[in-house]
Amino acid sequence: MCPGIDVVRNKIKMFAQQKVTLPKGRHKIIILDEADSMTDGAQQALRRIMEIYSKTTRFALACNASDKIIEPIQSRCAVLRYSKLTDAQILNRLQDVVEREALAVSDDGLEAVIFTAQGDMRQALNNLQSTNSGFGYINSENVFKVCDEPHPLLVKSMLGHCVDGNIDEAFRVMEHLWKLGYSPEDIIGNIFRVCKTYQMAEYLKLEFIKEVGSTHMRVAEGVNSLLQMSGLLARLCSKTAPPAAVC
Repeated sequence: MCPGIDVVRNKIKMFAQQKVTLPKGRHKIIILDEADSMTDGAQQALRRIMEIYSKTTRFALACNASDKIIEPIQSRCAVLRYSKLTDAQILNRLQDVVEREALAVSDDGLEAVIFTAQGDMRQALNNLQSTNSGFGYINSENVFKVCDEPHPLLVKSMLGHCVDGNIDEAFRVMEHLWKLGYSPEDIIGNIFRVCKTYQMAEYLKLEFIKEVGSTHMRVAEGVNSLLQMSGLLARLCSKTAPPAAVC
């Protein structure tokens, strides 16, 4: 729950004010989850409380985007950054859940859950549960229906056509994804994620990622038409095309 300014001024402040007999060196602890969703007013009120009751109370703030926490609070905290979980770590936990809950799941279904989670265990478990609730069977097709993401196999085939310099086939896949209703942000995001693990020459992969990043920037600025996505495919294909003969 994201505390608003009233919660900060009343509940949190009242708890911080309470006198509790604790062993020497022990403090009361206030844990705030999703602190980056707090308004500036609530954060300013919290900053003042942290200043006044710092001798008796410790504050732990959990957030996804630390840049949304105001600087006065950040300067009073020790910042701990946690990296995303590896695919192996997520797979290990998913297999444990599948076994305990006796879920019907395929290998490609687990791979799809891991792909859509992007290193987030909570997202992985949510996707697993949603797919099981919606279809009763967890395979890649059902997972991507629930998550509403372009299927990575389609994206992979499109990249393969780009590596081969086949712009016509690559565009057919792109047009198919577009007609399915996927947004340019979803398509470009999955192109990037698939490209990172696609088997190709390292120099070519770097060129592809560079072009994908440039296109992502244009899409974020609002230039998100099918023509923009087609231009990306053309530039990717040009990276693998042989140099034109000079007459």
